[in-house]
Amino acid sequence: MERVNESSCIPKRYKVYYDRKEEVIMRKILSVAVPCYNSEAYMHRCIDSLLPGGDEVEIIIVDDGSGDKTAEIADRYAAEYPGICKAVHKVNGGHGDAVMEGLKNATGGFFKGVDSDDRVGKEAYMKLLNVMRKSVLEGHRLDMLISNYVYDKQNTKRKKVMRYTTVLPTDTYFTWDDIGHFKNTQYILMHSVIYRTELLRECGLNLPKHTFYVDNLFVFQPLPSVKIMYYVDVNFYWYFIGRNDQSVNEDVMIKRIDQQLLVNRMMIDCYDSESIHNKKCRVYMRNYLSIIMTVSSIMAILSNDEENINKKAALWALLKEKEPSAYRHIRFSILGIWMNWPGKVGRKISVAGYRIVQKIFGFN
Repeated sequence: MERVNESSCIPKRYKVYYDRKEEVIMRKILSVAVPCYNSEAYMHRCIDSLLPGGDEVEIIIVDDGSGDKTAEIADRYAAEYPGICKAVHKVNGGHGDAVMEGLKNATGGFFKGVDSDDRVGKEAYMKLLNVMRKSVLEGHRLDMLISNYVYDKQNTKRKKVMRYTTVLPTDTYFTWDDIGHFKNTQYILMHSVIYRTELLRECGLNLPKHTFYVDNLFVFQPLPSVKIMYYVDVNFYWYFIGRNDQSVNEDVMIKRIDQQLLVNRMMIDCYDSESIHNKKCRVYMRNYLSIIMTVSSIMAILSNDEENINKKAALWALLKEKEPSAYRHIRFSILGIWMNWPGKVGRKISVAGYRIVQKIFGFN
C-alpha cells in the first residue's frame, strides 16, 4: 500500500499514520449520537442498524434520564461492543440536550444524530462511510454529507423517499453555487445530513434544553459555515412515523406549540442576511425559514386559542423587525399569504389548505 506523506493536506485531526505492519490506523471516522428517553422498546433496532459500521464508527448512546431499562440496555451494548458503543448517562434535558451531549463526547471526524426509534440502511451506510473515509485519506474538506431519507410510516407498504437528484450534483464535491432550486417539500432535514464534527463546534451550535423540534435548528444554524458538500443518492435514514406520542403527531405539536415557536424564534435570531455572503445559501436559508414559519403558524391556528394566535402575530413581527427583507419575501409569498388570512374565516381557509396538502403528501 502506498504511504501517505505526513506533510500532506490531511487535516491534523485525521492524520493517518502507519504501524510496523504497514496497516492504516486512524481515528474514528463517524460519531453517531443516539438520544434515548424511555426507549427500551425500540432502541435495539436503531443501534443494531448502526453496528455494521464497525471500528470506524462510535455509537454514543445517550440515556437522557430514562425511567425504564434504557440505561441498562445502553450499558449492555457498551460492554458487548467496547470501542464501538459508548453509554452516556445524564439528567433529563430533552432531545436537543441529548444531541449536544453526544456532540460533546464525539471523537469522530464526522457527526450524525439518529433518533432511537429510527434506523439506517446497511448498503447506504457503507457507501457513506466510504465517502467520508476517502475525504479523510485524500485530505479533501467535506463539511456536509447529504443522502436520502425514507418516511417509514407505520402500516404503509409504499414508503415515500426524499431524494435530491433534481437539486444537487451526485457523487462529487460541490459548493452552494452548484445547487439547483429546492421544492417546498424537498428541503434538507436532520435526517439527510452528516456534518463535519468540528464545524458544529466552531459554529457555536447550542440546542436548547427541554425543547422538541430542535432538528430544524440543527440543520439550519451551521449552514453559513458549510462550504463543501457531497451528495450520495442512497436511502440511508429510515424515519419512523406512527407512535401516538411522537413529536410530529399533530395533537402533540399543538400541545407543544411554545417549543415550536421557541425554535422558530431562535432560527430568526441566527439568520443574519448580511453575514451570509453566498447568495444561494442565503436564499436557501430564507426559504427554509419560510417553511418553519408556516408550520408554526398553522399549529397556532389549529390550536384555536387566541393566545396562540397572538403569539403567531408576534413571531411575524419579530421577523419583520429583525430581517425586513426576509419578512417581505416570506410574508408575501404564497405560504405567507396562506398563513395570514385575516379573521376567523381566513383561518378556516388556512386550515382547509393545510388539510389538502397533508392528504397529498401524507405527513403527520
